[in-house]
Amino acid sequence: MQARRILSLDGGGIRGLVTCRWLENVDAALAAAGKGGLRDRFDLFAGSSTGAMIACALGLGLPPAHIAELYRVHRHTIFPGIARRLWSRLGRTFEHGTSAPRYDGRGLERVLQDVFGTARMGDLAKPTLVTAYDTIGRRPVIFKSFKPEHAQLPVWEVCRASSAAPTYFPAHGITFNGRLHALIDGGVVANNPTTCAIAEALRKDKRVDRSGELVVLSVGSGERNRAIDLASAREWGALEWAIPIIDVLFDASSDSVDYIAHQLVGDGYFRLQTELVVGLDDLDDTSDTNLLALETLARDYLARPTTRGIVDRLVSML
Repeated sequence: MQARRILSLDGGGIRGLVTCRWLENVDAALAAAGKGGLRDRFDLFAGSSTGAMIACALGLGLPPAHIAELYRVHRHTIFPGIARRLWSRLGRTFEHGTSAPRYDGRGLERVLQDVFGTARMGDLAKPTLVTAYDTIGRRPVIFKSFKPEHAQLPVWEVCRASSAAPTYFPAHGITFNGRLHALIDGGVVANNPTTCAIAEALRKDKRVDRSGELVVLSVGSGERNRAIDLASAREWGALEWAIPIIDVLFDASSDSVDYIAHQLVGDGYFRLQTELVVGLDDLDDTSDTNLLALETLARDYLARPTTRGIVDRLVSML
């Protein structure tokens, strides 16, 4: 497998809508330059959590605009409103106690099954890499569509596992390699899976003996900048940190990978990412107000001269 040109997609819940809008722009720029589209110009897709869903959908041939619409149409099924959430939680309290995840995951599973149907990882037309974490084996799991032991796994299950963010969704069990794996969000491994994809490219493509020969597009979903003041950071315990720590870990992981990838790849590395508006930055805020804010953020970021320059340079190298 040649993997010189990599497309890597961050996690971020409903903010995957932002990722899709940015991908639409790159796809259109490639087409305008006579270079086809994303599937024509990239050799390897990689995704974590919501980025895994987008990567797999691209691998099946869905265009970014169509994937974006799926977020809009199915948002309340994936992240039910407070009434449905409380009813579900009440039922789960008897089985799981008061600390059950915020969502039961059934809506997410229905959407994934509807989108991916009976497709298997090996059916993806583009080599695709998806991250997850096995809580039984206590180790990362990197699903690869081109790996024989992963080829027959249902795409929807792999995406369900990769998007099982702790405190938000229950872990997902998948049996492969002869044993059961309890899998949670790929963001625990690498919310930005770029370095995982770079490592795979360098291992697989014998013609690439230097990472500087790679072209990598790493696409975020907006980064939270909500400050946690010194008093809170000093005083918070397990209860107060329960939800914020997920975002802190995911964002810190993405930033560290961004630094490493830039050092490895140099001028061939491109990153699309921007800060989010405080108060409109949650993984599961599916309100009309938030979606409008995300759409506006995505559009405004693309209108910046610096962003246009990034896209122009990327297209020239693909």
